[in-house]
Amino acid sequence: MELRHIRYFLAVHEAGSVNAAAARVHVAQPSLSRQLRQLEHDLGVELFDRSTGRLRLSAAGRALLPEARALMRAAEQITVAAEFHARGGLRHLTIAAPTVTLTDVVAPFVATLAPGDPTVDVLASDGEDIGDLLARGADLVITPEAPGPRFTRLRLAELPVWAYVTGAHHWAGRRWIAITELVDQPLVLVPPDFAARRALNSAVLDSGSNYTETIEAANGTLAQALAAARRGIAVVTDDPRFDLVPLAVRTDRSLLRIPLDMWWDSSHPGSRTLCGIAERLQHFITERYGLQSPIADSGQRRT
Repeated sequence: MELRHIRYFLAVHEAGSVNAAAARVHVAQPSLSRQLRQLEHDLGVELFDRSTGRLRLSAAGRALLPEARALMRAAEQITVAAEFHARGGLRHLTIAAPTVTLTDVVAPFVATLAPGDPTVDVLASDGEDIGDLLARGADLVITPEAPGPRFTRLRLAELPVWAYVTGAHHWAGRRWIAITELVDQPLVLVPPDFAARRALNSAVLDSGSNYTETIEAANGTLAQALAAARRGIAVVTDDPRFDLVPLAVRTDRSLLRIPLDMWWDSSHPGSRTLCGIAERLQHFITERYGLQSPIADSGQRRT
């Protein structure tokens, strides 16, 4: 068994087919198929059910998946540690976050980094498992979920969920709108796995209300474009586009917000550098958006 075979196994699982996995890992499809079969021979089990068009994990494959991910994380840690010690510091890091966060928060922050700072790469985490992201080399992960007990968290901010209307809308002069008023209007919403949609659904449920009319857009940018075209009110966390006017959304208890947490492995050899980058991003968000970010020593950070 070779380490690359484990990487191919995870790639096929994530991509759903050998062809897609081969493109992802830059290996010819026949070669990847042979090496996957070799791994199954070495382990003495079939990792995938091949009875349907899409490869699905077998019972053995599901049982071995966590171990495979852990093995790849361990290999990545060895590589990172070696690079860290060879270069005397962390020269490269990867931040995983939802696409809207990468676009509106992470990318503008990266533009402020100095030449001596690590080079930053990004991974879009939409619909991705945290374990998969870490196995693919993510050093810092922005997510409301807890990756595991060995991880450290820093609360970056609590981002508002906005209801975007056109300048001609009769609500345009207001600063906020109640959730009960909002649901009576045609709404343009992002998919259910987006944090803004989950927060809104929860608030609507808590209020005892129901949506009157909704359109689902693929992402926040398209939602705002549809709002600009007067198809409804876009409810997203994205920065404003198309000259739309943002209104805060008020629930019975408070304004509707989404916690933005950054996590990293406390055993990472560059943990101190990662902590420094996370704290700088926290400060950047506070300065850019005028948001109040709870600091780590007030109980928001834990290991």
